[in-house]
Amino acid sequence: MAAEGFEQFLHKKYVGTKRFGLDGGEALIPGIEQILKRGGQLGLKEVVIGMPHRGRLNVLNNVMDKPFRAIISEFLGNPANPEEAGGSGDVKYHMGVSADRVFDENEIHLSLAPNPSHLEIVDPVVIGRVRAKQDQIEDTDRNEVLGILLHGDAAFAGQGVVAETFDFSALRGYRTGGTIHIIVNNQIGFTTSPAYSRSSPYPTDVGKMVMAPILHVNGDDPEAVVHSARIAVEFKQAFKTDVIIDMFCYRRFGHNEGDEPSFTQPLMYKKIKNHPSTRELYAQQLILKSTNA
Repeated sequence: MAAEGFEQFLHKKYVGTKRFGLDGGEALIPGIEQILKRGGQLGLKEVVIGMPHRGRLNVLNNVMDKPFRAIISEFLGNPANPEEAGGSGDVKYHMGVSADRVFDENEIHLSLAPNPSHLEIVDPVVIGRVRAKQDQIEDTDRNEVLGILLHGDAAFAGQGVVAETFDFSALRGYRTGGTIHIIVNNQIGFTTSPAYSRSSPYPTDVGKMVMAPILHVNGDDPEAVVHSARIAVEFKQAFKTDVIIDMFCYRRFGHNEGDEPSFTQPLMYKKIKNHPSTRELYAQQLILKSTNA
């Protein structure tokens, strides 16, 4: 509810302003929360997150606890930390932040790496930070520091740096004991449909090069997303390998909020326009359960 409310407020208050919203993929937020909650129970002390601009503002607010007033201030053109800006600063959906969160009395330090609009370039940066932190605290069991990488479906399949990052994931000097990858699979890359952007059936097929388990899950089923997140972190902690969650969802608006997607994908967006939100579907499910109880 918080994730959807966040996006709806910004959509109404700042019409047409670029925010690269998470509308249609809001189940990502409880999924990340479950990784942190269960991970803390399994010994995690620190998590480094890397992600593109899609959904970053939502993650900043609902996962990283960045104050809503700070995000709104950036919408008004004010830099978040003017004293730290040596130049003109950066756009709001590139910003990183650190925070401490507590889950079931387990404190976890979170770091969201800043990232430019060059998709996937942050992947090796996050892995390097995780390995450095593990070496610093002598976490040779690779249990206490975790990397979480968020991806779009088109970028995950198409960007060579993804395969390169997988390639050194098990090498002695670089391995971190596994990374959790979450694909926000909105089934489109900018204006390109999957049939024209990749040769494999799934965007996650590149992960097969390291035999990573792949969990395909419906983004309109938040309970299934949370369950898959729990499986992912438990598997990673037990077997020290990468795990991929492929969350099938959609992008309710255009590539950015100034885009009109019905020009390039009219049939797809005719369906999306009439499709209820994840919150509405889940509310209907709960009402049905209570009625039949």
